[in-house]
Amino acid sequence: MLRLVSRGMRCVVRHGGSGAVHPNRISVTQLIRQQNLASKPDETDFNEDKTEDQKNYELITQKYFTTTEQRNKKSFEGAIDIFTHKDNRRRGTVEFIYGALRNMEHFGVHKDLASYKKLMNVFPKGKYIPENRLQADFFHYPKQQNCAVKVLVTMEKNKVIPDEEMGDMILNIFGKYGNPFKKYCRMMYWLPKFKNISPWLLPETLPHEAVELAKFALLQITSVDPLTKLSTYNAEDLEQATDKTWIVSAQSPDQKELLAELEDKTPVYVEGAFRVWLDNQQVNYFILRGPPRPAPPPITQTEDDIKDIRLWMDGVKSKKDKLDRHPTVHEQEDGTILAIAATGTSSRESLLSWIRFLERENPVLSNLAVLFTLQSPLGPVIPVKESSELRR
Repeated sequence: MLRLVSRGMRCVVRHGGSGAVHPNRISVTQLIRQQNLASKPDETDFNEDKTEDQKNYELITQKYFTTTEQRNKKSFEGAIDIFTHKDNRRRGTVEFIYGALRNMEHFGVHKDLASYKKLMNVFPKGKYIPENRLQADFFHYPKQQNCAVKVLVTMEKNKVIPDEEMGDMILNIFGKYGNPFKKYCRMMYWLPKFKNISPWLLPETLPHEAVELAKFALLQITSVDPLTKLSTYNAEDLEQATDKTWIVSAQSPDQKELLAELEDKTPVYVEGAFRVWLDNQQVNYFILRGPPRPAPPPITQTEDDIKDIRLWMDGVKSKKDKLDRHPTVHEQEDGTILAIAATGTSSRESLLSWIRFLERENPVLSNLAVLFTLQSPLGPVIPVKESSELRR
């Protein structure tokens, strides 16, 4: 039996109770120093910001997905074929799939179901299926199951609905008791219900032209008034224009009537830029806001009130001289929306050109005081993907 006894600044090892002293004596301070050095992490760990997983993903990207060829579906599936035929045992499958998920958007296959199937097919068949209920309850092969669930989550994020073939692949890889198959069943139940639930359906592939994106955005915003007319202008048609860009304007007949009823020298404001998202792309738009209109008088007569019955068949007139006007959807509490527009540069000069184009259809604008309250324009209307590449 060994006993560790500390006396002063020495550490003595005694055998039993005989009092024999071990010849190797270690100072207590040296022992504490050795323990601190053993428990102290390497200083290089603090200097390295990247984790081990990030290093593996970058290595996978550099090895399989860095190519001089054009990045498309063919080259992406070619990289998967290289990995699957390189090693029959499929070592490093999880790291490869994570690295492939990070590069799917660069290859333009993040919304392609066939690419996700091919990526899911990288897992070996039958190896991860639990052999009994005990293995199924204790999360058999958790790292591989989490990776497969990550593939399905990425599909859900990109609005890709799996099919029955994907379900058969998951059954052959993880079995019916695995988390990936449970996730697949939930996706097959909910995603078809959510696919067409939005009243503003967009095409599967949005146009990359900024003008077309602006048209989609204004149609979505002005859908509250089906009579809204969309007009496209080119600032080059104006001699006074200094910013040669495109302008997309939207105005309804009700908005023209509200604008024509304004008195001379009434201030109207050009406000913005506001932001609207179309899938993963954004558009900046501006509004022409007028003063708020007075609220209509409260309704005092109900439908069940029979005191004032008008016999229209006898030509009896109603006691009221005129009918109350119902407010339009453009009349809000803080102001009246008179028009809406999006420009290519979102600059003050392009908005000034927009006002000049509006004067052609609304001559009353020349008698009003148009004030620009632009504080921080958000820049040109371009796809978010291109703007992120510009920031890099």
